[in-house]
Amino acid sequence: MSDSFLFYDLETFGADPRRTRIAQFAAIRTDAALQEIDAPIDLFVQPADDLLPSPVATLITGITPQQARAVGVPEADAFARIHEEMARPKTCTLGYNSLRFDDEFVRFGLYRNFHDPYEREWRSGNSRWDLLDVMRLWHALRPDGLVWPVREDGATSFKLEHLAAANEVRTGDAHEALSDVRALIGLARLFRSAQPRLWDYAARLRDKRHAASLLDTIAMMPVLHVSQRYPAARLCAAPVLPITRHPRIDSRVVVFDLDGDPDWLLDLDADTIASRVFVRREDLPEDVARIPLKEVHSNRCPALVAWSHLRA
Repeated sequence: MSDSFLFYDLETFGADPRRTRIAQFAAIRTDAALQEIDAPIDLFVQPADDLLPSPVATLITGITPQQARAVGVPEADAFARIHEEMARPKTCTLGYNSLRFDDEFVRFGLYRNFHDPYEREWRSGNSRWDLLDVMRLWHALRPDGLVWPVREDGATSFKLEHLAAANEVRTGDAHEALSDVRALIGLARLFRSAQPRLWDYAARLRDKRHAASLLDTIAMMPVLHVSQRYPAARLCAAPVLPITRHPRIDSRVVVFDLDGDPDWLLDLDADTIASRVFVRREDLPEDVARIPLKEVHSNRCPALVAWSHLRA
């Protein structure tokens, strides 16, 4: 599917991609066997004069606006290079929690600097991937081959810094973009070496058509869904049943968590169901359970496993 993987990471001056900017971009291109094929890229980006950086972000990354201004390049130049690398044909761009965080900064930055924000994700055989839920999938189904760090509450930690330290793939400091990229490549190599079939299976889920084929609302066959939305006590996994497609966005499918009582869907009217879905759990009365409906996005590399593929 891809000739190369572009592993990348960002450090930013804040958490909101609409209002804050990138402080550092780092990337390493590998071949399909995860061997480096190009020189690493490491860019600092000059901050905008009219935006104040978040003090919290600066404390986390250690990148001050003065440092970025002194050694960085203008944002327009940075995004010209980012676009050039990500838009190279048959490139899979991937990171860690990148779909929810880094990719959003890239989209807004590309748009702000007069590049198409989406084409690099699909044109010319390109794709994107996020290894965070892939690591959860590995842990839930075939955990051999990796040391899984444990938090104080007894749950597995999926933070990149903890996984990298436990498996000795870190070179450099956490929250330094190029160091994080090298750590992620190290974990990916361990995954591919320890569980090659699962790695190849997960890689297919980059294709939204393949992911959508597992969410068949006509056959309504259950699948295993791995996501941060499910508690660690359940290995971040749940058997779900595809119920219906989103009425306006075709890439989304509504699923029902089969750990819940399906009679709720059969007995309650639409307004009551909505009142028990679109509400925080703590806002529900003590004797009322939240109805476990969830949207799965076929174009966001969901971690799905067909029920027929599961075995004890």
